[in-house]
Amino acid sequence: MHLVAQAIEPLQHGLELPVRELLPLHGVNPSRAVGSRPVRLYWELARRGWGRYAAYPGATWAGIFTNTFFGFLLAYVLLAVYDVRDTVGSYDERDAVTYIWLAQGLLMTLYIWGWYEVAVRVQSGDIATDLHRPVDLQAYWLAQDLGRAAYHALFRGVPPFLIGAIVFDVRLPDDVIAWPAFAVSLVLAVVTSFAFRFLFNLAAFWLLDYRGAAVLAMVASTFFSGQIMPLAFFPDWLETVAWALPFAAMVQAPIEVFLGHARGLELAGLLALQAFWAAALLLLGRAVLGAGMRKLVVQGG
Repeated sequence: MHLVAQAIEPLQHGLELPVRELLPLHGVNPSRAVGSRPVRLYWELARRGWGRYAAYPGATWAGIFTNTFFGFLLAYVLLAVYDVRDTVGSYDERDAVTYIWLAQGLLMTLYIWGWYEVAVRVQSGDIATDLHRPVDLQAYWLAQDLGRAAYHALFRGVPPFLIGAIVFDVRLPDDVIAWPAFAVSLVLAVVTSFAFRFLFNLAAFWLLDYRGAAVLAMVASTFFSGQIMPLAFFPDWLETVAWALPFAAMVQAPIEVFLGHARGLELAGLLALQAFWAAALLLLGRAVLGAGMRKLVVQGG
């Protein structure tokens, strides 16, 4: 506490604190984070995001087991549907099974459930300290989230999908362009997911209890993203509505790229749609953050 007080005291007197002195409060090594390129700082923050979850391998193994269990359960449910019909929407049996295992693999990578860190810090009053730091608040959390997503993609996403691929007849991309396109789509999906999560977390600036807004956001994003079932299973009108919302850019879009349902100009358009929603939600988040900072009331002391 003494070190934190020393770091905050100059700010309380309107003085500028050197970046090197504030970085330890972020858990970042100043000698490694501050260099000739400012991007080095965000690289170190991304490493912190990776390391935060890598520190708990037991939770990772438990998560792999859970995703694999539900992967088998949901796969057999869908296979029962295909016993009575050949296709549902644009999905055949292989597409549906592949979708299940991709969705399970993307569940923690995209992290559309349970991320309330900014809201908690607003409610506790810790956001006041965050806003004093010489790091852009949105970029600070985005860098950490990208590091977290990389860890979860590798250790929570790949193992369940490999298990599913061994047991079931999954569909792999048959076009060399599909693999890098899927990687780009996945990054855009993570950024879009983060931007939306960051946005609804900011409701805590105005609400004494952010949980109501968080639950509504979780329900909407889960239903309309394609996390529960492929959007192709929806009635035509509801599928159109789902694709008009940002949530499809989180889950359904990268799955469509992986399955090869989007090629050529359609693929370019799908990636452009994801980029649009990522940029739009990030910009909206910055605007709402600015409004929240002007209205800042520290809840909790």
